[in-house]
Amino acid sequence: MQTRTPGAPEIQADGDRVVQAAVPPLVQLPPKGSLADIPFTNAAEAAEEPLLSRKDGTGTWRDVTARDFRNEVVAVAKGLIAAGLKPGDRLAIMARTTYEWTLIDFAGWAAGLITVPVYPTSSASQTAWILKDSGAAACVVENVDQTRLVSGERRGLPDLAHLWQLDAGAVAQLTAEGRELPDALVEGRRAGLTPASVATLIYTSGTTGRPKGCVLTHANFFAEVDNATELLHPVFKSVSTEPASTLLFLPLSHVFGRMVAVGCLRARVRLGHAPSIATDDLLADLAGFRPTFLLAIPYVLEKVYNTGRATAEKIGRAASFDRAAAIARRYGEAVVARQAGRGAGPSLGLRLAHALYDPLVYRRIRAALGGKVRYAICGGSPLGERLAAFYAGAGVMVFEGYGLTETTAAATVTPPLGPRLGTVGWPLPGTAVRIAPDGEVLLRGGQIFAGYWNSDSGVPAVEGWFPTGDIGELDADGYLTITGRKKEILITAGGKNVAPAPLEDRLRAHPLVGQCMVIGDNRPFVAALLTLEADGLGHWQRMHHKEGLRPAELAADPELLAELQKAVDDANSSVSQAESIRKFRVLPVEFTEDGGHLTPSMKLKRAAVARDFAADIEELYRKRPR
Repeated sequence: MQTRTPGAPEIQADGDRVVQAAVPPLVQLPPKGSLADIPFTNAAEAAEEPLLSRKDGTGTWRDVTARDFRNEVVAVAKGLIAAGLKPGDRLAIMARTTYEWTLIDFAGWAAGLITVPVYPTSSASQTAWILKDSGAAACVVENVDQTRLVSGERRGLPDLAHLWQLDAGAVAQLTAEGRELPDALVEGRRAGLTPASVATLIYTSGTTGRPKGCVLTHANFFAEVDNATELLHPVFKSVSTEPASTLLFLPLSHVFGRMVAVGCLRARVRLGHAPSIATDDLLADLAGFRPTFLLAIPYVLEKVYNTGRATAEKIGRAASFDRAAAIARRYGEAVVARQAGRGAGPSLGLRLAHALYDPLVYRRIRAALGGKVRYAICGGSPLGERLAAFYAGAGVMVFEGYGLTETTAAATVTPPLGPRLGTVGWPLPGTAVRIAPDGEVLLRGGQIFAGYWNSDSGVPAVEGWFPTGDIGELDADGYLTITGRKKEILITAGGKNVAPAPLEDRLRAHPLVGQCMVIGDNRPFVAALLTLEADGLGHWQRMHHKEGLRPAELAADPELLAELQKAVDDANSSVSQAESIRKFRVLPVEFTEDGGHLTPSMKLKRAAVARDFAADIEELYRKRPR
């Protein structure tokens, strides 16, 4: 790969307003080949290098070499060919984040197939829609419940010829079925793929309707992962005697997790899989695997922070934790300012205070992430400036990024040694960002998808740019800040435009808040619906001796409401008075995917929430606030 040193974005302005930022690619796209070649190239160049680790039945992490992974890919690919699957057939994968998911993915590519992720938490109707719309010829599921779910829909899936179950021995079964076939068949299938071949169909989360299948090519992934790898040397490549490694707990059915898996194998970064993000399970896996960097969504980093504070409160040291957190934020802000050339760095007093709290608080935060983590890449939604500053001060630099399924994950990312808190960084090398007159973020780049499956309309475009539906702004140096969704901008009865996302993101960072939806369209003021976070609520009940209260009683408890009002006041401090939340209502239920209020990627289905809680919304506006 030909590379060059990354530089600052090329900026275009319209008067005082920056309207475009672009960064040239660091890597030239390969003229031939596909993602299917990655395991074979790795085995040829570094056969004994441990590229993956998998946990055995005793909980011990055992390495998988490049040669071993290549051999497994070939064996499973031959089984898929033996089953009669033809080049271009769609192979659906419905499972949690496991080694077998990645194995099936690469085996499918090696057999010339198009893989189709399905969230393991999908309902029967959601699963049936994706399998039918994609025309999946085969499906691999994880367990018997998923087998029953798919089997119950097979009458309406005439294209689905095969259904394999991982925990019932699907890998061994496919290996046995293909054992007599020559390896040359796999070589022939690989040779038939080009960068322009379709690699996968990833379905959108469906916040506003039926999920749509995004057609992503092998070239899309190369443009994404190769440029990201070359840019993020401190993360994807070893910068010391400690080999780079990461534990993937993001769902592989989401484009972010998928890009990470491909990128790690492409860059030969040791990869582990963690199927559960339940707090105890994930912390145990982090402690056992001990990654050097993480790919995360804000929820996980918020959870680690809130768990740390709850532990401190339980032993009577909440005030000490809060002081340590404030110092970490100030320290992190000073470090980031120094890296950007906008300050001298932490003062002597701040360094001394930071050193005092490092063994007491910050080291424990790092230990919760496995002990070796120094970098984290965060995407999915904004982390929030304060939490990013806290982690920077605690010794974990967070690189925020922004992208969509349609952009093969990241379109922007924090540049190494150039973080700017509160932004989602610069355009990824090879990408250009433009701000439309109405504030919509428009994108260009090699990672932009090839269109929607079963659609003749092509790639959506505004004067040759892909419209994201997000609202944002570029600063003078080309850093992008996302301020909301175009379709979610609220306009109050007084004509004030309000972006709900910043308020919602800040409120969700509070340990008591599970989900929140800001409302106020055509209303006299801004209000919010809140749900309670189970772990944070349980801790609060124990600390306040209110374990026996029912959900409806908790939703009206004066002490709890006062605590939540502080969280609302804190969120309001980041916006103008006209944009601030004047009233809120606590719902005695949770927003869940099963309840129809969240997508599989934890995004709010606003129309569904507004419909199902219309009475609660009307109650908020019956009496105006003082």
